[in-house]
Amino acid sequence: MSKLFFYTRDQFFNFKSDQMSAGFEFLSMSKLISSQKIESLEVSQQYYVDISSIVSFVKYDDSQLFNFEQLFNSFGENISFICDKVYEKDIKYIFRYIFDEFSDVEVERDEITDEVQEISVKESSSVKKITDLDDAELDLFFSKFDEGLYGHECFKEEFKELVTSFRVFNKLGEHKILSLFLMGDSGIGKTEVARTIHKALGSQSKLAKISFGNYSSHDALNSLIGSPRGYIGSDGGELLKRVNESDVGLILIDEFEKANNAVFNYFLDILENGKIINSQADEYDANGYIIVFTSNITKENFTSKISPELRSRFDYKGVFNLLTDEDKKKFVRFRVNQIITKYYQLISEDVPDKLYDTIISEINVSQFKNMRDLNKKIKDTFVANIKP
Repeated sequence: MSKLFFYTRDQFFNFKSDQMSAGFEFLSMSKLISSQKIESLEVSQQYYVDISSIVSFVKYDDSQLFNFEQLFNSFGENISFICDKVYEKDIKYIFRYIFDEFSDVEVERDEITDEVQEISVKESSSVKKITDLDDAELDLFFSKFDEGLYGHECFKEEFKELVTSFRVFNKLGEHKILSLFLMGDSGIGKTEVARTIHKALGSQSKLAKISFGNYSSHDALNSLIGSPRGYIGSDGGELLKRVNESDVGLILIDEFEKANNAVFNYFLDILENGKIINSQADEYDANGYIIVFTSNITKENFTSKISPELRSRFDYKGVFNLLTDEDKKKFVRFRVNQIITKYYQLISEDVPDKLYDTIISEINVSQFKNMRDLNKKIKDTFVANIKP
């Protein structure tokens, strides 16, 4: 059993400078493991080993805990351990059989320049969230959302009620993130919900989207939040990268059922605390965000695949059904008009007469169950009718 010291981001560099002047060396636990340097540590040298980078991995994959407990017990008395204070609550429980004493480092905070503070405020205020809209802007948002999403009328009404409640309780500090879990067959409009919200918020950037269909299951968490410091190719992960590239408070998590338990636990933590934290201990405040989770699983498989703890955190759980033929016709009319307008503005003003009516007449919506297939048919028909 040993002692663990917590530092804040504002303290770290002053603390490191003071302790290095006193003869200590600083190492990260992940670097020690990846480079296999543990056995080469000098007994006469005093070290501070920073364990911040391993907390998330042990927290979301507790099968590693046994190995780490053995590892900590192998260190000598010349090793002291430190950790970023953002992990204090988790680490006191996870490593309860490793550390018997906890303390904060004693050092002055690093100076934070006005320039850095201004940048932080600018980055935070540049993200437009559903909680930021005034009443008139909210009415316009719902109008655009209703117009942009075809069918699913019951969901639209429930979504309005969810947003109204979320805005109230978010202001009261009781509800940080609005989460939707949408189930159903592929191509029936689940991801379109996120795209429509994205457009209705007036975004000028890419949608922050993570698709677990592109991840290998055993490495999903590393891809999501980055590998620990010291590992080859370590970075901040795809999630924060996508979030930082977006200008609205919305995240789409696609094919969520293909993630593993470590990822499920990670998102449970996000929904509980409203914070996105990567392997580099970078923290992003997601308060006021909407997160849309989509999945191709059935309602029956939902309870067996998703843990009760995570299920209870979703504000909305719903099954999307196939659109009616009338909804499909509305979509076709909208999409054909959209494509013709773009073609006229960006490519050529030479548009064949009655092109709109011709395309509409050649598409039998009853033949299509999948909206992606229907959209492909619209594109193919358009191209066929503008060929000379």
